[in-house]
Amino acid sequence: MTEKLLFTGKTHNKGGRDGSARSSDGKLDIKLSQPHPAAENLFGAAWSACYMGAIEAAAAQRNVKLPAGSGVDAEIDLNVDDGSYFLRARLNVSVPGIDRALARELLEAAHGICPYSKAVHGNIDVATNLI
Repeated sequence: MTEKLLFTGKTHNKGGRDGSARSSDGKLDIKLSQPHPAAENLFGAAWSACYMGAIEAAAAQRNVKLPAGSGVDAEIDLNVDDGSYFLRARLNVSVPGIDRALARELLEAAHGICPYSKAVHGNIDVATNLI
């Protein structure tokens, strides 16, 4: 198998969590201000988009058509314990009209497809909820 680079996201941050971030293509230009948890929201947006795409890919592999109302709500928690920071996540997935057993199969398969899910596997607690 030959590896192929699909995309490189380039961003620049000034001021950390109380600064700003801008992508090299200008499509992302955001002020990060406290106490608003922009980093967690951005991570949740990126992960949920990737994970929804992975669910679509898993469904296509099984010749399943997803309903129009399908979606993923990501909740990313920033926690601290004894001065050590860590994340916890919940992915709440809606695939209305799909058999629950099949939907759970698609959600599990999607974690093996989505690069964000692969990156955090074993590193943070993740609950995937079929709603």
